[in-house]
Amino acid sequence: MGIRNWNFNMKVRLIAEFFFGLFYWMYLPFMAIYFSEKLGKETAGLLLMLSQAVGVIASLTGGYLADTYGRKRMMSMSAMFQCFGMFLLVFANSPIIELPWLTFIGFSIISIAGMIYYPASQAMIGDTVKDEKERNVVFAVFYTAININVVLGPIIGGILFFKARFLLFSASFVIFMIVAIAITLLLKETLNKESIKYEKEGIARTIVKQIKNYRVIMSDRVLFLFIIAGILISQTFTQLDLLFAVYIKESIPFQEVLKIGSWTLHTSGEKLFSFAIAENGLIVALFTVLITKLGNCLNERKLFFISSICYSISMLMFGFTNLAYIILLAMIVFTIGEILVVGIQNSFISKIAPEDKRGQYFAASSLRWSFGRTIAPLTIPFAGLVGYRWTFIFISLLALIGAVLYEVMFKVLNKKEMNSKHRLNAM
Repeated sequence: MGIRNWNFNMKVRLIAEFFFGLFYWMYLPFMAIYFSEKLGKETAGLLLMLSQAVGVIASLTGGYLADTYGRKRMMSMSAMFQCFGMFLLVFANSPIIELPWLTFIGFSIISIAGMIYYPASQAMIGDTVKDEKERNVVFAVFYTAININVVLGPIIGGILFFKARFLLFSASFVIFMIVAIAITLLLKETLNKESIKYEKEGIARTIVKQIKNYRVIMSDRVLFLFIIAGILISQTFTQLDLLFAVYIKESIPFQEVLKIGSWTLHTSGEKLFSFAIAENGLIVALFTVLITKLGNCLNERKLFFISSICYSISMLMFGFTNLAYIILLAMIVFTIGEILVVGIQNSFISKIAPEDKRGQYFAASSLRWSFGRTIAPLTIPFAGLVGYRWTFIFISLLALIGAVLYEVMFKVLNKKEMNSKHRLNAM
């Protein structure tokens, strides 16, 4: 299904979220540097971890609210809160005043509101695109747009953030406002009207209901195995800006990469890291949709397994070489593992989730990223104890365990589907 044949909701969202993401990535990579300089490294690290922890709770809450009050409603509210957070960033970085703490508050509001937005937005795609293969491609297109922003945003932001921060934040505020208005006025609700609740409930009652719902959801063995496997697998790609960055900087010597006649290309660790990250983003942007379409010819079980093996192999390649061209080859293997499952992961959640709990399933599934991201920094002190090679071997083994858990997950799913068919036949 080509983009021209997409549902109107999807077209509006693709355009709006592309520009939102582009401006978001113009400042996101540099906020940690800003907070470290203005508030101190220890304070900044603690505050960012706290913000992430609150974001996890917000994501779970957002999933419940999206299933209770509607996808559009929560997306619109989240977008408005992001506008407010962006306004605080503009005010706190004006030419006449600079308020780092207010900047942190504004940035946290944007991040937390984004976590609330995610499960509703993913559930809307699940509601709208019923065909599984088409849904895979739609998720892949949105992921491609994100990765284009990840490549372009920091390039532009690297110039504006440090030289014209007020201008960057002001332009971002305008874009955020346009996106919020577009979502509010143009999108249509996709959750069944019968499922939407408009009654007002107390905070305590809402929290109790939410806890009960997530307790039931986490009893779904398929979802539980998916999350645990995802947390293990996440210890590979979360290392790109952590262990991988430190390893390349410290262990890769200045060396010749390419020689054509009298012209020679040399690289240092820092340059090689930039090349590898750019390579990853470029491959994702160019080939995600194509590989997703080709991957539709294989079943989900094989794709999850092959992806995990690619992650595992790439970790071993990273840890057992200091040659630039092997590092770049390993990044290709790594990126193949990434894009093999980028479309089917969210589609898989759409398939196993009951329609009235789809938002909560997406929120629960996001724990594999948020929890994985929280524990990922432990690899750096671990590498200091056992060395980089053994650390990469350990991460590779985690990816292999994830592959085994995916196999178990699909066995449980197949058994569950067979039992459902037997019950239907018996009726």
